[in-house]
Amino acid sequence: MTAHPEEYNCECHWGSAEELALLKTPDVPLDGELLRRTYWTTDWDYPQELLRRILPQLTRGIVAGDVDPMMATTGPGVPFIRGDWQQWPAAQRDAVREFLDAWWRHVLVEPDAKVPAHEALEFLAEATATLTPWLATWADLLTDPVAQRRLVTAADEWIWDLVCDTHPWQSWHDEDTWCPALSQWVLRHVPVALREHDASARLHDDLRRLALPFDDRWDG
Repeated sequence: MTAHPEEYNCECHWGSAEELALLKTPDVPLDGELLRRTYWTTDWDYPQELLRRILPQLTRGIVAGDVDPMMATTGPGVPFIRGDWQQWPAAQRDAVREFLDAWWRHVLVEPDAKVPAHEALEFLAEATATLTPWLATWADLLTDPVAQRRLVTAADEWIWDLVCDTHPWQSWHDEDTWCPALSQWVLRHVPVALREHDASARLHDDLRRLALPFDDRWDG
């Protein structure tokens, strides 16, 4: 895949004409800095074609931990959102979804996964505009001790925002629905994981607080 033949960006803030030409040439690797500038930039005219061009390297970088996955969904360039990949032809769309499904399971159960599960979930929810299917997969894998540890770590990251009825990450989508859904999912599944893995007394206390009605969380 290549960038659109008419794609353009000015040399003063993006890069050279030679670098732009690389985006219009298939199968030529981009160096890390050029890849970063490409997915970070906001003003591409043909973001779908551009995402197709950089997707192989972008996904490899995400898996390897070399690319912050949230920069691909909530950063300035948001290629996974502006690229509108869910409207691509079926074979391309399904290939992206298969990658996301496989990577999510890898993140949850492989001890050497490079991306924390809570960051991967943020990326997946934003990239697909849906949260609950990814939570369902995590719940299905909670018999695995690695997935349990990942959940304890994620809960520690999220808990104070959830206690404050605040969504734990800045979303392009439905925070008002996602926040209570995530809170209920945490309350359902985290206590079981805590019985198997060490967690701070603060996390235990905050989980008990989260289970209370909002106005009662601040008593005592």
